[in-house]
Amino acid sequence: MSLTLSDIGRIANLARLELTDAQSETLRSQLNGFFDTVEQMNAVNTTGVEPLAHPTAVIDHVSLRLRPDVVSEPNNREANQQSAPAVERGLFLVPKVIE
Repeated sequence: MSLTLSDIGRIANLARLELTDAQSETLRSQLNGFFDTVEQMNAVNTTGVEPLAHPTAVIDHVSLRLRPDVVSEPNNREANQQSAPAVERGLFLVPKVIE
């Protein structure tokens, strides 16, 4: 897929952007470069390759660096809510803004 300057103009109009000719050309080359990369990735034969649940699952030394999911901060709710103008049962009260 390759974008033309008229495509860029239409996209800019939809996004409510006002681009100069130089900006349009730069954007066109950047987007076409992105589409070229996607086409290269689509050209790779992935037949028989199982999807990964997590990309680091196949790299042992990276997955070992992930920290364990443990609580590391104490519960400071009371102290944090002292400066709030209104609190009820541990929750911040805010004015209704949508009717």
